[in-house]
Amino acid sequence: MLSRRTLLAAAPLGVAAATLPRFAIAQADQRPVITIAVQKITNNGTLDIIREASNVGTRWYNLYKEPLIDTDWTGNLTLRPGLASAWRRIDDRTVEIELRDDVRFHDGTKLTAEHVAFTFSAERMFGREGLAGPGAPPPEVAAGARGTFPGFEKVEILGPHRLRWVNRTGDVTLEGRLSHRAGSIVPGEAFARAGGWSPFFQMPVGTGPYRVAEWRIDSRLVLESFDEYWGGRPPIRQIRFLEVPELSSRINGMFAGEYDFACDITPDQISTIERDPRFEVVGGVIMNHRVTHFDTTHPALENPLVRRAMTHAVDRKAIVDSLWAGRTEVPNGLQFPFFEAMTAPDWSVPRFDVAEARRLLREANYRGDPIPYRMLNNYYTNQNSTGQVMMEMWRAAGLNVEMQMVENWGQVQAAGPGRGMFEHSVTAFFNDPVSFIPTTYGPRGSLSRNGMWKNAEFMALVPQLESGTDRTRRAAIFARMLQIMEREDPVVNVIHQTANFTAKRRNITWRPAKSFVMDFRRQNWGA
Repeated sequence: MLSRRTLLAAAPLGVAAATLPRFAIAQADQRPVITIAVQKITNNGTLDIIREASNVGTRWYNLYKEPLIDTDWTGNLTLRPGLASAWRRIDDRTVEIELRDDVRFHDGTKLTAEHVAFTFSAERMFGREGLAGPGAPPPEVAAGARGTFPGFEKVEILGPHRLRWVNRTGDVTLEGRLSHRAGSIVPGEAFARAGGWSPFFQMPVGTGPYRVAEWRIDSRLVLESFDEYWGGRPPIRQIRFLEVPELSSRINGMFAGEYDFACDITPDQISTIERDPRFEVVGGVIMNHRVTHFDTTHPALENPLVRRAMTHAVDRKAIVDSLWAGRTEVPNGLQFPFFEAMTAPDWSVPRFDVAEARRLLREANYRGDPIPYRMLNNYYTNQNSTGQVMMEMWRAAGLNVEMQMVENWGQVQAAGPGRGMFEHSVTAFFNDPVSFIPTTYGPRGSLSRNGMWKNAEFMALVPQLESGTDRTRRAAIFARMLQIMEREDPVVNVIHQTANFTAKRRNITWRPAKSFVMDFRRQNWGA
């Protein structure tokens, strides 16, 4: 276990004694301590959001570190100043940024343009040949960074709080990329003192309203108020995330007063919770879609006709109505309304048509070969129930799908003859398809790296989507990509837009986000 208390206990007597007045002040602090019961805290044994690029990691990353540009996740999803007080476009490749001059990291260091340059360096993010060992970013981090910032060339430092982000190619989405969670700024000095990537991200230092005080893998994450936060003194003294895998235990613990918040509530439990006047459930649809991903190299799934049949066999509206009580919706394919001009307006998910599914299976000469379906135990809300319902739908169309319960994401994505398809989700972190298409489906994306899907035309379109500056042309490219990935050579079965529900004490005034992000800054707490 690593904690600030452990480090304090190891200090010389004089150093420990010097901290006593601060302890006395803390005792008089009237701000609340809150406890949040979550299904999972991390999947990958790190607090680096690039490595922990997950729904569960998205809950807490913004509490301890921040990107240059903020997103109004609890409002209208627009971009707004964050660590950058202002920015302006110079040309298609360049954004000039003014940093706030009043930002401190948790170790007291003042934020400067040098820290931005370090954040987007080989040592912290991109890796390079010859850079190895626990101090270097692992391959997954480097791949995630290159997928999120594919055209990055350099940071030009113009002054202590002024810089230019320079891309190798044109990119109309640079401002959105600078708001991405992967670009959260960290201090190079603390990174070096810790010994590099692996030790730093066990007890990381950031600029956020709360700093990491304690972390026990598979148990708890404790954050404490950073009172020197540039955005004002945080309203909460301490935030405790506790890992409570079972939904019933999260709810019962909240009823018993052990937890102030319980996450990942299923719709069928909302009325039960709200019958107790002390509690309420908040939330709704977020910028995330629940999907099934296919391994197109599996013998039973090599033929795209079989995958097309699987997408036609799913009655998505029945899933939304029965398992979600109509509290979410079936999206128009793998896109989100806030894409605006980049949305393909006439696109939709494959229609529910069992007869068409059976016709496609006959055309594919499918003989009932088993198709493995890997499943985690309710990692996603309603995951098991959704999987079981789809199993019956596929069976009704003549598909032989075999569910395999596994314990972790490593087992879900492990290559081999047992990998056929698995439950997943995709999140848009800003209002453009490049916020998730390249990192999931592109040449550097997770499915390509895992050897699950490669389509030559699609892969050739990815760099055009990333670097194109003709917005009309980019929209046409994205529409073609949807056609390939959902219809012609399906790699994804879109199920529904994700709805995220959180139970809480009714006397807490707090707004949920249109993301898995949990915001506990002062503007989102209390009256």
